[in-house]
Amino acid sequence: MAYILLAAGIFLGDMRIKSYVEKEFPDEGERGRPGGLLLLRKHHNRGAFLNMGQGQRRTVAVLSVCLTVFVFVLFVLSLGLKGNGALKTGLAMLLGGAFSNTYDRLKRKYVVDYFSFGVGWKWLSRIIFNISDFGIIFGALIAALSAGNLD
Repeated sequence: MAYILLAAGIFLGDMRIKSYVEKEFPDEGERGRPGGLLLLRKHHNRGAFLNMGQGQRRTVAVLSVCLTVFVFVLFVLSLGLKGNGALKTGLAMLLGGAFSNTYDRLKRKYVVDYFSFGVGWKWLSRIIFNISDFGIIFGALIAALSAGNLD
């Protein structure tokens, strides 16, 4: 049950923040102190990671749905396994993030991203994230590293 709550928490938390950003931030606006580590921004990502596939929104949405369904099936199957909490945690994080971003792609026709890092590396400071992105990144990493421990 904890794994389902983790996935739901990522989904619901991210959706709440996205709704706030959509309502309260000016279009493509930014908030944050100059020189601060965290910048709050509003960005509509009409593609996939790093705006890849912007011109192929339908293809990106179909792939997003397919991958989300695939992760959902893996997650449900993992719940039947004894132990391996790391795999279940990783899949739950991945699934919560995938649900949120896929929902955005289907409902809004774009994914709401809302923060970036104010760091010296320009390539990193230009990337705008949301909580789901971190659920997907860290969830996939945890799941991949723990998958080798299946017995």
